[in-house]
Amino acid sequence: MGIEYSSRDIEILEGLKAVRKRPSMYIGSTGPEGLHHLIYEVVDNSIDEAMAGYCDRIDVTVEDGETVTISDNGRGVPIDKHPELGKSGVEVVMTKLHAGGKFDRKTYKVSGGLHGVGVSVVNALSQWLEVTVRRDGGVYCQRYERGLPVTELKRVGSSSETGTTISFKPDPKIFDEIKLDYSRVLSRMRELAFLNKGLQIDLKDGRNGRTDSFHFEGGIKSFVEKINDTKEVLHPEPIYITDAVDNVEVEVSLQYTDGYSQKVLSFANNINTKDGGTHLSGFKSALTRVINQVGSDKGILDDEKLSGQDVREGLTAVVSVRLEEPQFEGQTKTKLGNGEVRGIVRSVVNSGLKEFLLENPGVAETVISKSVQAMRARKAAKEARELTRRKSALESTKLPGKLSDCTSRDPELSELFVVEGDSAGGSAKQARDRRFQAILPLKGKILNVEKARLDRILDNKEIKSLITAIGTGIGDEFDIENRRYDKIIIMTDADVDGAHISTLLLTFLYRYMKPLIEEGMVYLARPPLYKITGRGKSKYVYTEQQKQKTLQEINNPGIQRYKGLGEMSPQQLWETTMNPENRILLQIQNPDDVGADELFTMLMGEKVEPRRNFIIENASEVTNLDI
Repeated sequence: MGIEYSSRDIEILEGLKAVRKRPSMYIGSTGPEGLHHLIYEVVDNSIDEAMAGYCDRIDVTVEDGETVTISDNGRGVPIDKHPELGKSGVEVVMTKLHAGGKFDRKTYKVSGGLHGVGVSVVNALSQWLEVTVRRDGGVYCQRYERGLPVTELKRVGSSSETGTTISFKPDPKIFDEIKLDYSRVLSRMRELAFLNKGLQIDLKDGRNGRTDSFHFEGGIKSFVEKINDTKEVLHPEPIYITDAVDNVEVEVSLQYTDGYSQKVLSFANNINTKDGGTHLSGFKSALTRVINQVGSDKGILDDEKLSGQDVREGLTAVVSVRLEEPQFEGQTKTKLGNGEVRGIVRSVVNSGLKEFLLENPGVAETVISKSVQAMRARKAAKEARELTRRKSALESTKLPGKLSDCTSRDPELSELFVVEGDSAGGSAKQARDRRFQAILPLKGKILNVEKARLDRILDNKEIKSLITAIGTGIGDEFDIENRRYDKIIIMTDADVDGAHISTLLLTFLYRYMKPLIEEGMVYLARPPLYKITGRGKSKYVYTEQQKQKTLQEINNPGIQRYKGLGEMSPQQLWETTMNPENRILLQIQNPDDVGADELFTMLMGEKVEPRRNFIIENASEVTNLDI
């Protein structure tokens, strides 16, 4: 018998209830991305004031209790009564979806907070939120709890200054975990300072006293210089192009390095369009066209044509547009959809870049020559892949001889340990559970793929073994459905050489098997540094800090230092590093576009920011892991 369905079963969610019911529709997720998106939505309002010319300073503070305070010296949210709703402008903005001063283009010509749902969504998803407005000679405050006002807007003081301060605490009933990552916020604030030259952004972590300030008069040109500050550049000054066409402002800065990877960032109204869009495609097509045209005119290119991949090898670029009516895909604004922007950016870059290259023939020849080398390497790599395919068809693909495979053929139950050296590989083979654990020992340090083209990479014996063992293929032929394991675990010695090998392996996986990382299938095993014994007990420790703490707890301890995995017995290796119930795995997720040098410093603990890329699994007894 069917269940009766009538109009009384239709639920109407009014106001901010819909946001609390389906938060992911508005902020993308209730995980770390969505949590930090709350901060960015509030800051975007202050940035809009800066773009309108009314604000030149923003203060962001992450405080104890995982609360956030954001303050600016803009005009302040209107405090007068709304003519239709009879409520203050503050309350309307804080409680009504699609309420804001960004629709008619009178108040804000250019805005990132286009949809008018930003700050009201933050209010809806906060346990509490307090807004303070300095305006018209007074200071006004109002408090909200889970989106609802619990006080009226009250005047609490006088001030000759103007601006808005918003403090809020994300609601634990909404978010999976409330742990604000300072480094993630820092990255976005620095980005915004680059995109808005002259704007001062001060960031503070009240939990530990750390402070950072950002102010860049060079704008996105300084941004490119910062990205390339540890790289060898092919021309000392970044190329800078800017123009405005039909109320669309275009800013582009680019610089070539001697590397083989590219980093192209795109922004629309200060929003990081990480999925690109029409502005990015316009830039790419113009870049390819101009370099081909100038190369042909100079006689460097014959009848050959450079591809987009060729001309972007070693490129660092920032593309920023500002427009009145941006069309984003979804509230989280990761892709720009305005069709007219493609042609505008293409036209601006085409004329600006061509002019620069003609006025700087030395830079032009260097860039075009590098692109030609990339084209030849691409063709050589294609021939190498085709030769590999032909051999496979004739011989049938064989697994690497050094691979000790598991008996399971179900990827979801299987894991591959990529181990440093034959000695450690021997211990791991004895320690493993052969039902689901496979071991692949690699000899020495693999090729640094940041400094090698694909034809050389495919010729490297250790990399070929890794590609074959994983089974997905690489590059254009990558297919995650063909993977042979659900966990790829890098297991190296707990020393500088081990960290370097991990860095090289992570760099290869990021460049050529990135979906494995994005799906959370790549891990670092964390072997112990010491075994401390005393009073009939033994304890493995993983950092120098843990060692000192343990030594204070045990009298007359015995200390065993593990210089390498090969020094551990199979039983010790199983207990500490391979047993799923006890081991410490660091899961790599959503890494920044970093090179080998940056990954190395990240692993060795000399760099704080990228620590957000690691998630500790099965490590309840380990604290303050020193990475």
